[in-house]
Amino acid sequence: MSSPRDTRVETPPAEAPATTVIGGGIAGLLVALRLAEGGHRVTLLEAADRLGGQLAPQRLAGVELDAGAESFATRGTAVTALLTELGLDGDVVIPGGGTAWLHRARGAVPLPAAGVLGIPAHPLAPDVVRAIGLAGAWRARLDAVLPRRVGGDATTLGELVEARMGRAVLDALVTPVVRGVYSREPGDLPLAVAAPTLLDRLRQHGSLAAAVAGLRANAPAGSLVASLRGGMFRLAAALADACRASGVDLRTGVRVDALPPGRVVLAAPAPGAAPGRTVTVVTLVVRTPLLDGAPRGSGVLVAPGGGVEARALTHLTAKWDWIADAFEGAHALRLSYDGVPTDAVAQARRDASTIFGVDLPDPLDSAVRTWHRPAPETHDDGTLRTGEPVAGSGLAAVVAHAESLAAAILTDSRPAATGERMDG
Repeated sequence: MSSPRDTRVETPPAEAPATTVIGGGIAGLLVALRLAEGGHRVTLLEAADRLGGQLAPQRLAGVELDAGAESFATRGTAVTALLTELGLDGDVVIPGGGTAWLHRARGAVPLPAAGVLGIPAHPLAPDVVRAIGLAGAWRARLDAVLPRRVGGDATTLGELVEARMGRAVLDALVTPVVRGVYSREPGDLPLAVAAPTLLDRLRQHGSLAAAVAGLRANAPAGSLVASLRGGMFRLAAALADACRASGVDLRTGVRVDALPPGRVVLAAPAPGAAPGRTVTVVTLVVRTPLLDGAPRGSGVLVAPGGGVEARALTHLTAKWDWIADAFEGAHALRLSYDGVPTDAVAQARRDASTIFGVDLPDPLDSAVRTWHRPAPETHDDGTLRTGEPVAGSGLAAVVAHAESLAAAILTDSRPAATGERMDG
């Protein structure tokens, strides 16, 4: 376990380069910290009344849980290195609770184990056949003999999967995984965001299944995700504390409608950006012995047509031991929705009952949190950008992008962006 950071406040000299960071989520906080450490005078402006973006706490039945992101992908080293630097590495935890499940109209089955974003590496494996049927599995197996050019011009994950493996894999496996991870449909998810190397690997290996197998073989050993004991929101709090100690001027409740003059880093959706999408997270705390055996493992992804409005359910007390210990026999369930469901708590209870196949009691406590997920932004107007719109979804992508941008600024590899303040 690393040592805690020095908490003495550093004040940059008046002649230090001045930078304004707009957006106080993880990307904005991290860029602000790195620039301050590099000698910049940094002001961070956040429209909300708190910092941290989609890392936020909520209290249910006396226990603080994540209201937003509750884990991070372990690919790469950016997040784990940051946690170590902030003295949080001793609290990194990996999930338990067994495999995830897939909820379909024909009933629930374990999610096939060997795959990437739901794409199977072995289409005729028993767990794949169980999930999509023998006909669907044999159609997917045709991927091995199709010419390499088939799907080679695909721009989205959905196009590629349907061309190579057919509708059964797309609808029953890839769609629920992509909806659960990205809150988007595979046909709307660019390959450049979901799997930038997949087409190259397809050309190299000759089939999509072989490309997926290669990706899995090159992945680091161990769990694909991890979290923090006590909640991922602790990362945001630690970053904010580190920013203050490095002399960053953190300001909340400041709305910016146009870029101010001077060097600016935009870590929020650009003014006038395309509308994104709304997602809702409903957390329920229930007490029932019917869930004690974790009948759906760590959680469930929902295929279209399954009679459930939620796109995913996480059995938090099965997935994370520290949450199970905190609730002392009660169960915490987290359900994710596209948009805002009517009477969200009642809908979540109905959906959870359907997914588990039992009649769940009224919750002991509940919380509803709605988040705005920004649309991807690919237009480069010269503005220094970071955060989800340009980095992609998930902490691993966001942290790596913010680190890279901060390093580029500190080496003056990109010019400053300028604008005009309209109001603040």
